Amino acid sequence: MDQYKEYHPDATFSPMTEDIWKIPCDIAMPCATQNEINLDSAKELVSRGCWLVAEGANMPTMNEATKYFQENNVLFAPGKASNAGGVAVSGLEMAQNATFQNWTFEEVDAKLHVIMENIFKKCHEASILYTGKPDDLVTGANIAGFIKVYMAMLQQGV
Repeated sequence: MDQYKEYHPDATFSPMTEDIWKIPCDIAMPCATQNEINLDSAKELVSRGCWLVAEGANMPTMNEATKYFQENNVLFAPGKASNAGGVAVSGLEMAQNATFQNWTFEEVDAKLHVIMENIFKKCHEASILYTGKPDDLVTGANIAGFIKVYMAMLQQGV
């Protein structure tokens, strides 16, 4: 921590015994564990000015907290969409290995950028088409994911 403060003297340190979600912020990115943001934490974030929550793990936000964010106009990027980047990069790595290629960082980053834009587009379009709410990326991601699986099953003859 001392070395970090040399470069960022305004930084503060709080031991993990404190609730990190009580720290005022614009954007919260829960990325560690399942169910780490509960309803009380969601209320703390909203009361302290948070306007965007982007999950970076599988289900770090409990359902009632997600609903609270939505009811309080906090933009919410669900993990099944925003966390898809890690899965996508694994797929890109497998593609490189299968074709004996070695892409540069810039090539992988460009491919990932296209993938993530497409994921957002599909979630956003589904939220508009099926809910009429362009900011409801939770429902949009659920519907877009369902459609993707459904179409894959049809292609397999199910």
